[in-house]
Amino acid sequence: MHLILWRHAEAEDIAASDLSRQLTTRGRKQAQNVARWLRARLPDDAVILASPAARTIQTAEALTDQYRVVRELAPDASVEQVLAAVGWPDGLASTVVVVGHQPTLGEVAAQLLSGGADPRSWAVKKGGVLWLASRERNGGDEAVLHAAITPDLV
Repeated sequence: MHLILWRHAEAEDIAASDLSRQLTTRGRKQAQNVARWLRARLPDDAVILASPAARTIQTAEALTDQYRVVRELAPDASVEQVLAAVGWPDGLASTVVVVGHQPTLGEVAAQLLSGGADPRSWAVKKGGVLWLASRERNGGDEAVLHAAITPDLV
């Protein structure tokens, strides 16, 4: 399984509620640039999952109109909720993109790449992508980092 963790692009600081925060003009450009990079690399059958927050939905929409909003990916999601939503390590699809939030995405990456030994969250820049893959090694599953990209590198 390939798991792509995509942090929403830059969003406004203040709105009626946290879930209603919209992308800024800069955030829309970030999302479009990263979406172009992803589009060139994603298989046609990739599944896109987005948090119910407006900023994650807008980020996902820069990539495609074929995405699912998943309540369990909301800003306060736990690592366990994210991994259950994507079906890690076997996957609900061979490639799953999660458009979500910090610190959750950093916590997911830290847990998977450290084998659960690192309880800290890793920083993921707004609009940034961490592309992980699961593989079986020595009778167990492990995660491998395939790519780490930020909007200013695409």
